[in-house]
Amino acid sequence: MSLLAICIWPSAPFTESLVRKALESLDTPVKILTSISNAPSNVSLVQWSSYDEIEHEFSMNKSILQSSYIIRKSLIRKHFLSRCIFSYLTKHSESVLKSACPRTYEIEISFADELDELFADELWELGKELGSSQRWWILKPGMADRGNGIRIFNDRETLEKILEEFEEEEEQEESEDQSKQELNTAVVISQLRHFVIQEYILNPLLLDPREVLIGPDTLKPDVLEGYKFHLRAYCVASGALTLYLYNRVLALFSPVPYSVPNAQDDLQVDLTPHLTNTSLQTHRGEEGVRLLNELVGCHILSENFEHHPILTSEDVSDILHQIAVVLADTFKAALENPINFQAIPNAFELFGVDFLVAEDTNHNEGGPRFQVKLLEINAEPAIELTGPRLAWILEDLFVDIGKVCVEPFFAKQLSSIQAGVNSSDESPWPVGETRRNLVKCLEIEVRRRSL
Repeated sequence: MSLLAICIWPSAPFTESLVRKALESLDTPVKILTSISNAPSNVSLVQWSSYDEIEHEFSMNKSILQSSYIIRKSLIRKHFLSRCIFSYLTKHSESVLKSACPRTYEIEISFADELDELFADELWELGKELGSSQRWWILKPGMADRGNGIRIFNDRETLEKILEEFEEEEEQEESEDQSKQELNTAVVISQLRHFVIQEYILNPLLLDPREVLIGPDTLKPDVLEGYKFHLRAYCVASGALTLYLYNRVLALFSPVPYSVPNAQDDLQVDLTPHLTNTSLQTHRGEEGVRLLNELVGCHILSENFEHHPILTSEDVSDILHQIAVVLADTFKAALENPINFQAIPNAFELFGVDFLVAEDTNHNEGGPRFQVKLLEINAEPAIELTGPRLAWILEDLFVDIGKVCVEPFFAKQLSSIQAGVNSSDESPWPVGETRRNLVKCLEIEVRRRSL
């Protein structure tokens, strides 16, 4: 048996190279084609390509596997994800998502002068809280990515000014060279109507990445400083539906030490200590990128941890376990919204999921020291920004996807043809067990469709 593959990534050459290496590592011989029209009928074929290059009309073909679900807005659009989780919690109030997701408001707005109406309706509760010195909020466009459009505020006046500035930037777009800005996170408000407003987490876990040396020219600092970071976890959904977490998680740090938000005279907050997105720090290379496991032994520099204790391997294991549990419930929530997420048996997809690690307020009572907070889920994550030092974890990830998601799909097809039944040499893989660096988080039968 041979396998045909379509591998097209026009704007992501690094991803394409990883896919090709993964296909070459399969036990089954693979021939890579440039177009599905060149493929003979009734042959085993995988479309492992970017979403826009996949011929989705073949999703009903029993012998074709594709590397993306067709409909998954409940996961990858911030306002859809917020709505999806809210709906799930109304029916499953005991879910871990209740504490793992920041409080979120969803708004639809085209112009800043529409805020008055919103504060009288869907933002009424937020309006009561604005102005409190104890809480800050973060504004995120529902369909933007890579940190674009993110702003921080703590009162209504600042929110109004932020939206007014988005309008002004739209008007000046043709006359100004936006690329010259050092940190350009602007969006066009009239084109991005959907926003989410989330409570800003003020007690993140703070570490100093400089304690982990990444080259012969790096030195440990004499004085440690606390930097904010977020975790980039990769998860793979397969079929309808099994979910895996890749246990090599990245920690992406901000370029400067963390400080509590503080509005300047112009009401704007300096975002540099708060934004950890590597897309906004391309000039730093891989300076702010670490593996989560590399941080074991670093000092915890968060304000509420006296004497700066050490981050332990037990802490990391607990964080990974929390991520797996949160991911499982998030995908359960999406599956309960079949209009905006449809899992099909002959698809798989890689997602990049961002988490913040915050201090657990109950840790003094014997509980875990930290709690993960789900920030967002990204399709076709920008893996090229990981940097060359850690490129090997991505190579292993794609090989593992091929071995766990691609090869078994066609092996089952072959065994079904030969014997009329599905067979597998693998022993049962229970939820929670790790194989090939993938932790099985969830296994659920959404629906059965004849292939």
